[in-house]
Amino acid sequence: MIDLYYWTTPNGHKIPLFLEETGLPYRIFPVDIGRGDQFEPEFLRISPNNRIPAIVDQAPADGGEPLAVFESGAILSYLADKTGQLLPREPRGRAEVLAWVFWQVGGLGPMAGQNGHFSHSAPEKIPYAIERYRKETARLYGVLDRRLASREFIAGDAYSIADIACYPWIVPHRMHEQDLADFPNVKRWFEAIRARPATARAYARADEVRRSAAQRPG
Repeated sequence: MIDLYYWTTPNGHKIPLFLEETGLPYRIFPVDIGRGDQFEPEFLRISPNNRIPAIVDQAPADGGEPLAVFESGAILSYLADKTGQLLPREPRGRAEVLAWVFWQVGGLGPMAGQNGHFSHSAPEKIPYAIERYRKETARLYGVLDRRLASREFIAGDAYSIADIACYPWIVPHRMHEQDLADFPNVKRWFEAIRARPATARAYARADEVRRSAAQRPG
């Protein structure tokens, strides 16, 4: 059983996407970042950087005590190794998948996140910042579009944790002022992943978490 400490953000969505795809049993412990749950001592013992997602594997492969893992890229890699799914075992394929996971973690996610922050959340509208991050997001979409021009999925013909890492950051493309019509290969890939039953189940769980949070007192 995997205990998933989760909120309904792009980084958070990655882990239910993996778990639903592989069928690994899990239970969700919501961490409402709008209420400051990420600063609770119990959560900080699992995720010392006070960020979601984080997991606790109640049955690690070594048979030892429950194992906590934080940071979405590390969690995806850990779970892929645990299940033997969505990450090749042979060195070349593994390196290719992990390179694109790190590309998302170090590039697409932070740049799109800053795009959304300065465009929609910042208390002061700073035109330079808005334009900088909008253009950088577009550049990264272009990188992904070129990558997908000759392959079905990011790392080749097989769906992998590279696709899982990137997909949730493309979902809010309108908020990030990106038109998928400008990136036809990304659009084709995006629609294919959106149609996967596991994707629908993962986002349905997100809806459940939001509804439960809305009913939480205070």
